[in-house]
Amino acid sequence: MSTNSVYLTQRPAWKALEEHYLTIHSSHLRELFADNPQRGEQLALEAIGLYLDYSKNRITKTTIELLVSLAEEAGLRERIDALFRGEKINITEGRAVLHMALRAPRDQAIMVDGVNVIPEVHAVLDKMAAFADQVRSGDWKGYTGKRIRNVVNIGIGGSDLGPVMAYEALRYYSDHNLTMRFVSNIDGTDFIEAIRDLDPTETLFIISSKTFTTLETMTNARSARDWCLRVLGDQQAVARHFVAVSTNAAEVEKFGIDTANMFEFWDWVGGRYSMDAAIGLSLMIAIGPEHFRAMLAGFHAMDEHFRTAPFERNLPVLMGLLTVWYSNFFGAETTAVLPYDQYLKRFPAYLQQLTMESNGKYITLDGSPIGYQTSPIYWGEPGTNGQHSFYQLIHQGTKLIPCDFIGFCQTLNPISPHHDLLMANLFAQSEALAFGKTAEEVKAGGTEDWLVPHRTFVGNRPSNTILAERLTPETLGKLVALYEHSVFTQGVIWQINSFDQWGVELGKALANRIIPELQSADDPQLTHDNSTNTLIRRYRAMRSK
Repeated sequence: MSTNSVYLTQRPAWKALEEHYLTIHSSHLRELFADNPQRGEQLALEAIGLYLDYSKNRITKTTIELLVSLAEEAGLRERIDALFRGEKINITEGRAVLHMALRAPRDQAIMVDGVNVIPEVHAVLDKMAAFADQVRSGDWKGYTGKRIRNVVNIGIGGSDLGPVMAYEALRYYSDHNLTMRFVSNIDGTDFIEAIRDLDPTETLFIISSKTFTTLETMTNARSARDWCLRVLGDQQAVARHFVAVSTNAAEVEKFGIDTANMFEFWDWVGGRYSMDAAIGLSLMIAIGPEHFRAMLAGFHAMDEHFRTAPFERNLPVLMGLLTVWYSNFFGAETTAVLPYDQYLKRFPAYLQQLTMESNGKYITLDGSPIGYQTSPIYWGEPGTNGQHSFYQLIHQGTKLIPCDFIGFCQTLNPISPHHDLLMANLFAQSEALAFGKTAEEVKAGGTEDWLVPHRTFVGNRPSNTILAERLTPETLGKLVALYEHSVFTQGVIWQINSFDQWGVELGKALANRIIPELQSADDPQLTHDNSTNTLIRRYRAMRSK
């Protein structure tokens, strides 16, 4: 597969954007709106139930035209086609990247190495649904004959962040008779606090690890097994209280889990793209198979929109190109994601892995060092909480922070006047960021001259606003896929592989080397740097006290 190896900054569209930036970077959004009273309607896009207002960005129609030209020169259309054809675009691992197959309809055909993978995807989904129905109905009993009332998902990275985010996002639709917990951190506190008030006879553990050897996950899994067996006594009980999401049947069986209760996924699905596969088993148990399939339908709708819509009318492409615009021309280093819905409280944390693990790269596809910025830092909190913590910096700080506001026109929990107040804050924040408040406007309010500079807002801070009717499983699927494909768009422009994560390997390898040095009964011979050696010795000395 061609990697379209013309260096990014040598492309004609890039050079045209550099010149365009010089003509527009000092323009204020106040002027841009004054020059075009219909700007808010013209720079907006509605598709598949999502409305994107991108008019409060420091752009003109020319900016979008040039960014689209850059996407075309970078071969985005060809890369999208290769992605959906199942080509092995993850070149460093020799893998296809087909999370889109996880949510494709039964009658679709998506090929990997000449094999249509859709039947096996739906076979796993059907197996998940049957098991979820057993747990939800009470037909699945624990070892002592009691029904399952608690479900604990043990994983890390994509095996945790996706399920916990989606569970929190869709908690309204969940079976509230089930207690759902999520354990990821190797810190024992995470496990202890998750199970402190649970009864082992009524608890089901889902162990999510592709290899079933992941250090953090398997350490927590063994602690969970010990906790259960202290009460249940018999090793045979493990098969009634543990199921696995894995591909390593030998390790699953060795652990004591019946391999009939192992749910498969595939190496063409990256961990951070796997919440709609078997990794989402805990979510399916919580919300039920019907709602889970509605979420998959939302994913698929966005997949098709991304695959077929022209770039200038393509939600993920536009958002990805705007990220490139701010990262590479304005020098913005972060993006704030600000959902105005409490159910989406874990959405920014989920996006941190999706975006930064995907595009936190400094090497191009052909192995050359990169001389430009790649992934910004993603962060955020739900509104209105964030307004009373970090919005001060966004409004009046020295850093340019593009923002994505996410809101819903209907609330799932109507308590008058809460939702109107919430949405009023969303609209006000994007307005205040864009237009600010001039010194003259501050003075007109009677502010003393010495205080005027402190109460002036420069404005011209860019933002997108994404609106949907309400937060449903289908809407969540669309939102997640929106950011998935935006990340892919950015990666294509930056000429990087968005689907490997070699940067997490070195720390793991060094940790495995240090573990026996911490646990050794004798004083080990340390060969790290002076700082690390000193820290290890200090830890051993203080622990022994």
